[in-house]
Amino acid sequence: MLAPNVYFDNHFELDAAKILPGEYYVTQRDMVLVTVLGSCVTTCIRDRVSGIGGMNHFMLPDIVPDQDNPVSLSARYGAFAMEVLINSLISLGAQRTQLEAKVFGGGNVLPGMTTMNIGQRNADFALRFLEEGKIRVVARDLIDVFPRKVYFFPKSGKVLVKKLRNIHNETIYAREIEYGTRLVKEEVAGDVELFG
Repeated sequence: MLAPNVYFDNHFELDAAKILPGEYYVTQRDMVLVTVLGSCVTTCIRDRVSGIGGMNHFMLPDIVPDQDNPVSLSARYGAFAMEVLINSLISLGAQRTQLEAKVFGGGNVLPGMTTMNIGQRNADFALRFLEEGKIRVVARDLIDVFPRKVYFFPKSGKVLVKKLRNIHNETIYAREIEYGTRLVKEEVAGDVELFG
C-alpha cells in the first residue's frame, strides 16, 4: 500500500512521508521518508543518478508456504514489498542499472518471537533479494535488539538512523503485532511484475 501519511517536517523543512508496516512510498521530489522499525525491515532504494527513490517496510520474509503455519502463509509479503517498490521506481523513470539500496531493521525486539527469529530472517531475505536482483547494497544497519527510526533522503541518498535504546511505550510492538495479524487474514491484491 502506498503510504498515505504525507506531512511537512519542520525540523528538516521538507515534505515527509511516514511509512508504516506494509506500506511504501516513491518520489522524484526532494523530501524525507521516515519509518520506525522493530523486527521489520525497510529497504531504501534510489537511482543514484536521478535521485528517484523510495522506501518500503515489511514484516515477514519470503519463505516456502506451509499450510499449517499462518506466519509462513503470509510471508510472501516480503517479495511483494520489494517488487512493488522497484516497479514503482522504474515507472517513475528510475533506471534499473543505476539502483542502489540501503537496508535497515531486523531487530530482535518482539517478546516471544526469538524462536522464529523474524528479524534475522527479514534481514537475510532483503539482502538475498537485492543480491539476486543485482542491486548493490551501499549501507546497512541490521539485527541487534533495538528498534530504529530511519530517515531517508532519496535525492541525496543520505540516511539518518537513530537506535531507540530507551523506548518506554509499546507502540512499535503493538504496530508489528497488529500488522502480522492483518497479514494472516488479508490476500495480496494487485499485479506485480517480477524482474530478472
